[in-house]
Amino acid sequence: MKLTKKAALLLFCAFLFSFCGSAAASEIKLFEIEIPMEKGAAVTVTDRSGTMYNVGTVELLPVKTRWPSYTASSWSTQGTVCASAVNAIHMLVSVEKGKGRTMSIIPIETIAPAAGAGASVVISPKAGESIFGAWTPPVGSKVLVRKSEGELLALSPETLPKPKDTLVITVYEDRAMPYMVDIENRPGGRVTAWTSEGYEVLARVIKPIKGTGRFEGTLFQRTGAIRANHSGVIDISTTPRGVTGGFQIIPWDHALTSKEMQGAWDMSQWLIIGPSDGKSMMGGTPPLFKNALVPGPASGEKLWDVWSTYGRKSLILARYGNGGWQTLDETAGRNDSGLKDITGLRIYYPFTEEVQKSK
Repeated sequence: MKLTKKAALLLFCAFLFSFCGSAAASEIKLFEIEIPMEKGAAVTVTDRSGTMYNVGTVELLPVKTRWPSYTASSWSTQGTVCASAVNAIHMLVSVEKGKGRTMSIIPIETIAPAAGAGASVVISPKAGESIFGAWTPPVGSKVLVRKSEGELLALSPETLPKPKDTLVITVYEDRAMPYMVDIENRPGGRVTAWTSEGYEVLARVIKPIKGTGRFEGTLFQRTGAIRANHSGVIDISTTPRGVTGGFQIIPWDHALTSKEMQGAWDMSQWLIIGPSDGKSMMGGTPPLFKNALVPGPASGEKLWDVWSTYGRKSLILARYGNGGWQTLDETAGRNDSGLKDITGLRIYYPFTEEVQKSK
């Protein structure tokens, strides 16, 4: 399958990006999301130039939080985004008895069982668009609550937003992140991060990917793009929007300790990776499970310029057999051997600056 023009542009950008110098500061502020706790209120995004965008309206307010939430939520930092996806954004309120308490933001039409009934702010955009697309905050983004009297506080059990308060999510771009990560799809295969300083082997493959599954949120993402990222998963769609199919990359700690992931050892839909030192925890750590990966703009969505629009667009490539890098072949539903010929995966990381600029 030939690369599309958009994919070729991203490849070209990433190539140039590798020759840029290191950032003067590791993080730069990109934008801020504001969600008033008032039905019918506008959901807005303000970029770093001060330009404000209306990206939806508030449809329903939460009446509770979810506890216990999914296992990997507890590996995030309290008061931050713990999952970023086309179908939901989850925020960690606290960790209690070793389990995460979460509150979510979901689109009005979605499939998001991890959100929990009644524990979400429901907003009007479609799944895969707005703050679930172009303006998605990565895992680790700070979540604040602006109280009705103006005080700005970190999200916690004591500061849960009430009517007339406003949720504020601040989104940064971490320049310390790689511009791409390569995965050798074989037992012992290297997981290599590429940066302007060179490369680093982050992990090794314990169990390679061979098949696809019916991961529900892939219904809202295109082929060869990230559907979700959280403290314990990278979920990749292998189908166009409107069709379900994909696979997941998970750290060994998720596969070993999470009850809901025990089937990953016996099924072909999960690629399991472990740290190079054979002992460190990978869940909740950058660059794979924090600070970077987002679903990116849906078709037709734009950010503030061409670099931000294309740079934030998610792109996953694959190698089949001894061939070169290409876009992922479409594979729908559960297909236990649909990806058996993949020998490598390449994940491109988001960026927003013109790549020729000095960092």
